[in-house]
Amino acid sequence: MATIVPLTAIDPQLVEDLLDASFGTDRHARTAYRIRAGMDWLPALSFAALDEEDYLVASIQLWPVALTDPEGRAHPLLMVGPVAVAPGRQGEGFGKALMAASLGAIEPTAPLPQVLIGDEDYYGRWDFSPAHTGGWRCPGPYEQHRLLARCANPAILPVRGMLGPWSPQG
Repeated sequence: MATIVPLTAIDPQLVEDLLDASFGTDRHARTAYRIRAGMDWLPALSFAALDEEDYLVASIQLWPVALTDPEGRAHPLLMVGPVAVAPGRQGEGFGKALMAASLGAIEPTAPLPQVLIGDEDYYGRWDFSPAHTGGWRCPGPYEQHRLLARCANPAILPVRGMLGPWSPQG
């Protein structure tokens, strides 16, 4: 059984080691890192999973990003990921538990749309879909069908735009 704790309770080096083990030491070259460049993950929405021996076995981070439309307006979003599960511990439900914790912590009265790069077969269970992202672009290589969004009211989503970091300070 997993114990879910705020990611702030975990030594940052342990999180970095988990991310390296899960995605490789070259992970910083991935497009998702370009999208959230210069931003800090959101502590209230980011969690870790500890196993029965209190070892870090998984983590999830959510980030402030924006979709900038062709008119230059920034539409704030939450970027989900990385969802990292230690090799050898995948398939035990840690990722699902962390997704439930993070998505459940989003303010229900004013939820920002969420975006991620991942497999619809997995993330579709949380209503992530490529249905509204066909005109969106990313600052680096990606597969368009893996750019997924989740939004209570998809009508608010711009049809076109470029994903990148977002700061509410402007």
